[in-house]
Amino acid sequence: MDVPARQAEERARSFHEIMARRRTVRDFDDRPVPDGVLEWAVRTAATAPSGAHVQPWRFVVLTDPERKRRLRAAAEEEERAFYGRRASDEWLEALAPLGTDEHKPFLEVAPAVLVVFEVHKGPHTPRPYYAKESVGIAVGFLLAALHQAGLATLTHTPSPMRFLNEICDRPAEERGAYVIPVGYPAPGARVPDLERKQLDEVLVRL
Repeated sequence: MDVPARQAEERARSFHEIMARRRTVRDFDDRPVPDGVLEWAVRTAATAPSGAHVQPWRFVVLTDPERKRRLRAAAEEEERAFYGRRASDEWLEALAPLGTDEHKPFLEVAPAVLVVFEVHKGPHTPRPYYAKESVGIAVGFLLAALHQAGLATLTHTPSPMRFLNEICDRPAEERGAYVIPVGYPAPGARVPDLERKQLDEVLVRL
């Protein structure tokens, strides 16, 4: 795609203005996601670069209430262990301004949950290269596409995640990486009042 030089900065600025309004949401409305949006967002995610072009990702959409209930129960079990004994005091202190805890109702309330897996070598899948990095880039594309469509997301990463294989009927060579509730914010939903770093804090010119 050849963008005229006079339009390049304008387009970069416009995209930034859209993405700067993105916020992580923990309170979702149960309104359904419009038809086709998830599919187009996943198509966008799948355009991401990947090591050796192996494309080591799988996106599973959960909308069934029973599967979402099981997902929440399993995730909360791991989160109780995290907040109760696994996390260091330093980690818990860093999380405190966000108001997070072991309770994850958004996994049931959000109309859709995207579970993202890294695909490793198996009977029918090749060895991936830089799987974690490749899937992380794809998830960035996914979040941008969903925000562009007017939807809110939350990036949830319970650990360990092996319970995701059973809930999502996935083989052992697929390893859970992200759990992403998707939907509209609930009326009156609140987000932490956070400031992003300024450009001179994140950009170095040499």
